[in-house]
Amino acid sequence: MSKKLSVAEETMQEEPVIKQLLSKVPQVTIFFWIIKVLCTTVGETFADFINFNLGIGLTLTTIIMGIAFFIVLFFQFRATKYVPGIYWTTVVLISVFGTLVTDNLTDGIGVPLELSTAVFSVLLGLTFLFWYLSEKTLSIHSIFTKKREVFYWLTILFTFALGTAVGDLYSEQLGLGYLNTGITVIMIIACIFLAWKLKLDGVLAFWIAYILTRPLGASIGDFLSQPKVNGGLGLGTTVTSVIFLIAILAIIVFLAVSKIDINAKRETAHTEQTNGNKKNVLTQTIVALCVFLVVGIGGYVWRSDNIASQTTSSQATLGGQLTSFIKIENDMLTDVNSNNFSSAKTSADDLEHQWDTSEAKLRKIDGTTWTKIDGTIDIVLAAARSSNPDASKSKVALNHSLGVLNTANKVTNTASSTTLVGQLNDFSTIENNMLKDVNSNQFALAKKSADDLEHQWDTSEPRLRKIDGTTWTKIDGTIDVVLAAVRSSSPDVSKSKSALTHSLNMINGVNK
Repeated sequence: MSKKLSVAEETMQEEPVIKQLLSKVPQVTIFFWIIKVLCTTVGETFADFINFNLGIGLTLTTIIMGIAFFIVLFFQFRATKYVPGIYWTTVVLISVFGTLVTDNLTDGIGVPLELSTAVFSVLLGLTFLFWYLSEKTLSIHSIFTKKREVFYWLTILFTFALGTAVGDLYSEQLGLGYLNTGITVIMIIACIFLAWKLKLDGVLAFWIAYILTRPLGASIGDFLSQPKVNGGLGLGTTVTSVIFLIAILAIIVFLAVSKIDINAKRETAHTEQTNGNKKNVLTQTIVALCVFLVVGIGGYVWRSDNIASQTTSSQATLGGQLTSFIKIENDMLTDVNSNNFSSAKTSADDLEHQWDTSEAKLRKIDGTTWTKIDGTIDIVLAAARSSNPDASKSKVALNHSLGVLNTANKVTNTASSTTLVGQLNDFSTIENNMLKDVNSNQFALAKKSADDLEHQWDTSEPRLRKIDGTTWTKIDGTIDVVLAAVRSSSPDVSKSKSALTHSLNMINGVNK
């Protein structure tokens, strides 16, 4: 009798180990965290590579990566056990797809990062809640049923989307920067590790660290890939993605051969079964949530107030604050017209750096307009950085972006406006474009710009003439000469260039 009881007890002790062997996720070793950070970094750089370098755009990139992710996820669900190649390929693709979900909401639809952060936090919290209510555990060592696997991958998706939103909110919108954000995340993860050593629940510690590795990986990816002018190492998204994909592949091969993350340990299984009382874990969870809410919201308020203090009362709109971006894009347009894409790509790096650096301040002034401009700049960067840049597409992208920038850059006419300074940006841009067309002997385009110039000048006449009638009359005379030269039945390049140069000198001199 005692012998039978011993066998039964032994069988019960073996059951957790057998289930752990059937689990379709790996053991949490140092290799797990290394490859997780590598996958997260690729999620940032590979999405940028497809979007910008291949020039296919954010929407198409999301569709392609979404299809690839669901195909691999299908094979992951079909597998009957943990297979390193399938599992980690799924993680790589879900990291890219999760990142793109947030990017589409932010850049494509204009959803504020604060709202994205709040929504994904709630969705993640609800997923954890329903998972626990259904399965009575959130341990990744218990993923041996289809239902638990669905909860698991849904959780992973929301951790990447949330990590992207939080990382972008602090590093970009609040101007903390990728490097500082990365350092901050490392410090928080170190505190979580220390707390785990001091009896913080293992499952709680795991999921907190899992969420935080996303902004950490993004910071590493941006630091390596961004140009040196942006404070990065200048490796580019292509080189960075290749390096990390090779590293991921090497570790996957190592894990497949060594089976380090497959060999289940009795100690781990037993620990999972007797990991302390639920009341203590609930208390720890509530405390952890309160700490993150206080630190997160407090940090957000502090950074927002800091940015607000740098914004003077005269900066109620973006009018007059976008001149440097307009100049860069005009220079890029000149390079594109000359088919000098090497110089255009250099200017694209400068444009991205200055735009990202100014984001915190400009977005605070007018978030809606900033988002609109940001979308046009993304298209400009993608067109200019394409591996096979198309001059026509680049021109369209630049002209559209310049139109949006110039409209936003207009200085609002108030009762205190006594000069034409800063009021003539649109006319300067149109004439610069006309000069480029004339230099390229494209008089058909120049004539279209002439129509636009005349329309905008006549529309603005009542307002501008009231501010400074004498100066308006002088500029009006030079514009008449420009229109006559360009619209001639047999336009002369030399005369048109002379007329445009004279008019631009007058306009730019007044506009300073």
